[in-house]
Amino acid sequence: MWPSLLAVALGGVLGTGARWGVATLLPNATPGTLGISTVVVNVVGSFVLGLLVAAVWPRPGVPLWLKAGVGTGVLGSFTTFSAVTLNVVAGAVEANLLAVVGAVLLSTIFGLLGAWGGLVLGAKLFGHRASPSPSIPDGGVDL
Repeated sequence: MWPSLLAVALGGVLGTGARWGVATLLPNATPGTLGISTVVVNVVGSFVLGLLVAAVWPRPGVPLWLKAGVGTGVLGSFTTFSAVTLNVVAGAVEANLLAVVGAVLLSTIFGLLGAWGGLVLGAKLFGHRASPSPSIPDGGVDL
């Protein structure tokens, strides 16, 4: 447990730093509108996680602490569902329906496409397939 917890904590620091870097490079010009950096990190993070789940996680000997550190730590802190929800609420408060719909649709559709693309590419490159794992606390894909 401790190695995984430490890996998640360290990964969280790295992912958060990377997220801040993207937000700095692609700032949101108008408050209450969809920030392109939010979409970029969600799509890239979804793709990378899909790729890892298909290409790396199924390999024998990949330790749980590494999966937890990279999946939950780095990519979990890099992607920004909380930023999407904040954009949605801010857009709703300011009655900016286009921002609300854009935030939800772009992040959901392109995030799903990113995850799918990563899984497909990982499976093609390495011949592995992702599978749900009941051993993960959230019941999600075995990270």
